[in-house]
Amino acid sequence: MKNYRFYGWEGAQIQYTRGLRPTDYYDLLSHIWCAETCAPRLRSKWSESNKTLGQCSITAFLLQDIYGGKVYGILRPDGNYHCFNVVGNCVFDLTSEQFGDEVLDYSNCPEQSRTVHFAKEEKKQRYEYLKSRLTEALQSL
Repeated sequence: MKNYRFYGWEGAQIQYTRGLRPTDYYDLLSHIWCAETCAPRLRSKWSESNKTLGQCSITAFLLQDIYGGKVYGILRPDGNYHCFNVVGNCVFDLTSEQFGDEVLDYSNCPEQSRTVHFAKEEKKQRYEYLKSRLTEALQSL
């Protein structure tokens, strides 16, 4: 079994009707995440070696489309929220690698609203772009 570095990967055994687990989506998204899908405030720091940087909310809401569940956020020192997924008892964060060795606290986090996040047009556009690229990747499977 391949070892992943994102939070919760070992327990993320939920499956969508295609039989794909969060690890499978991580593999697909690893080829899709790019500077254009990165949050503009972090774009200058984005790199191939840190593909998950600035991808959290659009990725978490995309995975919510697939698996359902809820999106929660960890309040960061800069006042922004880092988003992750909770589906039933399964907690996973496909973009946690961007924080390196920092240990994030996934307890007692507030639920995040798609309406609030997508009120920013640029974020909604990045989400739509990521979604379209993932749809293309899934069609080629």
